[in-house]
Amino acid sequence: MPRGRRNDDWGFPRWRDYSGSGAAANVRLCDRHGCTNAGNCPAPKAPNSPERWWFCQEHAAEYNAGWDYFRGLSPEEAAARAQSEAGQREYSRAKHWQWGDEGDGSRSRAELDALKLLGLDTDADMKTVRAAWRSAAKASHPDVAGNGADAADRFRAVQAAWDVLSAADAARTAARESQA
Repeated sequence: MPRGRRNDDWGFPRWRDYSGSGAAANVRLCDRHGCTNAGNCPAPKAPNSPERWWFCQEHAAEYNAGWDYFRGLSPEEAAARAQSEAGQREYSRAKHWQWGDEGDGSRSRAELDALKLLGLDTDADMKTVRAAWRSAAKASHPDVAGNGADAADRFRAVQAAWDVLSAADAARTAARESQA
């Protein structure tokens, strides 16, 4: 009776070898003469050609440095094309990251909104917050700004921002004192 071979896969296919052999993987080398790095960056051999050079990152950057996108166009045509494509290069923040904003995570969303309303950075201390609140409250107070609806709304918003920030600071101070 032939002796059985040891098998380590225990019936789970994902533990088996992917290729079934121990052969080395083929690596495409950079097409630049004398370079022994892996060529993983494709570059066209000619405009509108399916043929590609395969360069390493260093040589791909060197190849692209000499590329003139506006070759063959008059200065007016080049400016018109650059103007038409300017809107395509604008990047926006991914929509699913809208919940994340500035700050280090130590302040709540309400605190960040209150700091933004007062025109402060996210890491402002309470001394700075108090000074900004006092100047904003003085500027938007009905005795100074008048009895307009906009001034009253601004004054209420500034007071609400102060309430949020002072309550959060009092809670942080109480938590620090209870831990000590």
